[in-house]
Amino acid sequence: MSEGASSKAALESTAGSAFQSRDFRLYQTARLLVILGAEAQSVAVAWQVYQITHSALDLGYTGLALFLPGLFCVLPAGHAADRYDRRWIILICYAVQFVCTAGLLHFALNGTGGNGHRIWPIYTVLVGIGMGRAFSGPASSAMLPSLVPKEHFVNAVTWGATIFQIANIAGPAVGGLLFTLPLTGVLARWSGASVVYAFTMVMLAGFLVLVGMIRTRVTLAEKKAFGVRTMLAGLEYVWRAKLLLGSISLDLFAVLLGGAVALLPIFATDVLHAGPRGLGLLRAMPSLGALVVSLLLLVKPIKRHAGRKMLTCVGLFGAATVVFGLSRSIWVSLVALVAIGASDMVSVVIRSSILQLATPPEMRGRVSAVNWLFIGASNEFGEFESGLTAHWWGAVRAVVIGGLGSMMVTGSAAVLFPRLRNADSLTAESLMEANWEHSIAEPVN
Repeated sequence: MSEGASSKAALESTAGSAFQSRDFRLYQTARLLVILGAEAQSVAVAWQVYQITHSALDLGYTGLALFLPGLFCVLPAGHAADRYDRRWIILICYAVQFVCTAGLLHFALNGTGGNGHRIWPIYTVLVGIGMGRAFSGPASSAMLPSLVPKEHFVNAVTWGATIFQIANIAGPAVGGLLFTLPLTGVLARWSGASVVYAFTMVMLAGFLVLVGMIRTRVTLAEKKAFGVRTMLAGLEYVWRAKLLLGSISLDLFAVLLGGAVALLPIFATDVLHAGPRGLGLLRAMPSLGALVVSLLLLVKPIKRHAGRKMLTCVGLFGAATVVFGLSRSIWVSLVALVAIGASDMVSVVIRSSILQLATPPEMRGRVSAVNWLFIGASNEFGEFESGLTAHWWGAVRAVVIGGLGSMMVTGSAAVLFPRLRNADSLTAESLMEANWEHSIAEPVN
């Protein structure tokens, strides 16, 4: 084989090696469908809530409704992911979400009562969706390493993030398009949010079929009764593993403060005057930036100085958030959102790799549950925080102050977590060594 052909083969092996696994292909196809539906649904829910209330605080409550179940269920969810068939946990949880989306469809077609101005039925359904996510999240994250060989895991993480971003680009755009789809005659009753919710139900049904076809069975640790000691093992592990603690807490506080996405309906309506289709476009831009970066990482993966690159990109995330908050131009806002997504993607790939490669297999469910709680705090609870601060200060000031806060958090993390700052290659050996260097033995499970 010539040198050029050899280099090409090596590149193909690096860029698409994770897809050699049948179950990985099935799972990522299922994820593409379900995230596409979920993102379209989020646009419909946000626009519907804001149309009913015209309140930033009520918009923030949608994130709180999704977050609270995870807060209360994180410990049993992690325990379940380490003790029971993760595939069945995922199937049951998404079946619950299918029922909840059917509830949203019912409200869209028949109203929520109170002349259509009651908002609590929508929040109730969102709590049910949040409950499903609370248990499916740790199980999904913990199952991923079993779908591919260990040497292909970072490639699998990057592909998973890429597919997530593809769906995030298409999902909001599809949601905005379906929401404004002009229907007449008998179908006029289905216009608006109801079309989006029906689409989401179809995507959820496809997800359930594909995940049901997965054959991988994970060898779990010996089953133990639900006990406080067992369930707290994930928290104990993260607290003692300073590399994990640094990467997770950095993501928590930076995204918690810098989350501008929850306020996009306000920016689309009152600041940029872009309408629902503009909202879909704005929602898609962070994913576009993330997709471009993820494709670059597939060809040129992160090999050295992972910790420094993560800190740098989180700092850029905060700076781009400030630019978005100050912008009055739709084009500047779109570019800023692209930069937000691009910088966040690097952080996601590095943090996800650290999470799984620096954690023993028998602990992955509980550690993933802790990570899922932190992600929920930075995303769903971040939406509530953004809505609350926008209610106090106005949307523009809330986003600008949050972006500045993200930049301050990045600087603090660089000082407080030297192991994160000095983390080098994304390999199991390197990350485990960085996690436990000069530390006492790992906690038992």
